[in-house]
Amino acid sequence: MGGGMAKPAKRGERPEQEESVDKRYYRIGEVSRITEVKPYVLRYWESEFRWMAPQKSRSKQRLYRRRDIDIILLIKKLLYEQRFTIAGARRKLRELGVGRALEEGTLLVETNARDRFRKLRDELQAIRAML
Repeated sequence: MGGGMAKPAKRGERPEQEESVDKRYYRIGEVSRITEVKPYVLRYWESEFRWMAPQKSRSKQRLYRRRDIDIILLIKKLLYEQRFTIAGARRKLRELGVGRALEEGTLLVETNARDRFRKLRDELQAIRAML
């Protein structure tokens, strides 16, 4: 009944701290779990976005850095949240510059234009109702 002992990991299990922020390189499976993007999608995006080019080990495994993960999350946001096409997302990243978009969070300003217009319309209707 010793409460302080950690349960040993079973074969095939990975320690929880393996995906810590302090890691220098991540494999594609780890990146897939972190970003919630399937590995085959990540490999496809590599062919479509030149900014997403992970290094490869001698055994040809992809080795992603933290910046690569940030770029993947940026691309995911453009494609899935803002509903850009691949070509549109590529164009947007080229216009903004990937580095600047990552540093400044520029894409945050332009999110959900539809919601902004809906709020504006609702406010205008409320003003009209008061008149």
